[in-house]
Amino acid sequence: MSHIESAPPPPAGFRILDLFAGPGGLDVAADVLGYQVTGIEWDDDACATREASGMDTFHGDVRKYSASLFPHAQVLTGGPPCQTFTVAGHGAGRRALDDVLKYIERLHAVVLKDEAEWEDVSRTWREITKELEEKAAKAEQIKAEKHKVDALRAVERKAIKKSLQEGGSSRERINRVLKALRASRDLAPEDADLNDLVAQYNSLGAVLKSLRAELEKLGDERTGLVLQPLWWAIERCRRPGLEPFEAIILEQVPAVMPVWKRYTKVLATLGYRTRTQLMFTEAFGVPQTRKRAVLMARLGEIEIPEIKETHEPYRSRAVPTPASTEKGTPLWGSEEEDRDKPKEAADPEPKDSWVSMEMALKKARTITAELHLPIDLPDRPAFTVVSNYGTGGDPGARGRRDHDAPSATITGKVSRNRLVHKGTDTDLPEECARFTLAEAGVLQTFPVAYPWSGKDQSQQIGNAVPPLLALHVLLHVLEPELSKDQARARLGKAIANLEAWQPGERVKVRKHGDWEGHPLTGK
Repeated sequence: MSHIESAPPPPAGFRILDLFAGPGGLDVAADVLGYQVTGIEWDDDACATREASGMDTFHGDVRKYSASLFPHAQVLTGGPPCQTFTVAGHGAGRRALDDVLKYIERLHAVVLKDEAEWEDVSRTWREITKELEEKAAKAEQIKAEKHKVDALRAVERKAIKKSLQEGGSSRERINRVLKALRASRDLAPEDADLNDLVAQYNSLGAVLKSLRAELEKLGDERTGLVLQPLWWAIERCRRPGLEPFEAIILEQVPAVMPVWKRYTKVLATLGYRTRTQLMFTEAFGVPQTRKRAVLMARLGEIEIPEIKETHEPYRSRAVPTPASTEKGTPLWGSEEEDRDKPKEAADPEPKDSWVSMEMALKKARTITAELHLPIDLPDRPAFTVVSNYGTGGDPGARGRRDHDAPSATITGKVSRNRLVHKGTDTDLPEECARFTLAEAGVLQTFPVAYPWSGKDQSQQIGNAVPPLLALHVLLHVLEPELSKDQARARLGKAIANLEAWQPGERVKVRKHGDWEGHPLTGK
């Protein structure tokens, strides 16, 4: 029996369809609130985790499904992948963002027409889809050409090295020349006599640069996925025989906020009240500093106020080490991370302090003992996390965050972070020198018993929406009729249930076409 079949009905009884559902960050939050939720996810490994956790799932590319296939879904949620937007304002990212905004305007223009028939609306979408597919096909051709040029350059580089060796060049000179070639830099003045030798290599480099420029113009084929939730909303509102979604909730990295703001114009035309909000996860009790751009919409006249933060925002402090003190090494989670966080005026309603890594992991150990879970969570001395990433543009400057602060953003490389004795560069004993997968999940606010499965589990954890953040958003958007005291009590109970959550029976992942007996399809 799956969670979708056994969950008690919440006050509103909503049935949720979660696009790009991942391993289940929003789904487990919906589950403890009592909502019925079904996810669509293409990644085999994320589906393995969802299956083990009992989360109702359809496997496959969201683009192969449609809103009309799930007529009984009342709420649409999702976090479409938007990798190219993370560099918005810098070449390819800016162009990808501009392209998506133009596509949204095209959809909006046809939706605005009172006389527009469904065929007019769907034709516009087909045209956009065809353009995106043609771009993707062209990009694949260019990638193949680029691969060939890369291979030819490798051959040329080996030939240049061999020629230098046979000519009696020193090892220092050979290394200097090869380093310049790999970095696509001009040779040093003292190596100018080699220009004829490297002419063919440089010629191939020019071709490679041109191919890269073409790829940037075409963009990442995944960029178009950010249009999918909007199209699903339009289809439910404009296609004859379908009813609009009652609510829509979308989240992604802050760079996607311009897309969400453009979405709101279309959704307003479709009859929704909307709000966008940049949410700082630690201000909602997540033991991690992370920023998410959230779009919330309700059909009809229900207003959506801003979600009030429940915890203090994290103001980073320096984490001194001998090396950073002497060399001025940039510190993980310092000015760079929270420079755009607004300073708050005095709040008449006091907030809780942010939750540290130490607090979250200690509570997880307590829950593990109380529930007799067969999970090993190390009890460490005071520690500092040394990031796998560089900071301040310096790959060698590893950021640091102490145990009594929230974690920095959990990424797919979380298992590579080192844990050292606080205030030192001395690694903790091997058995506790890295976060376990269960601990990384806890720092994302997944239950300690969450059954991570499949491959690349660290990446699954890093890509997921923190369930605790999802709890706040779902409750705020779907149950606005609750009083402040009722909402606080319901949230408190849901958080306790989330922390103590354990997986139900495994649920076989469905494939496209496997509609029979599913509560959202009505077949």
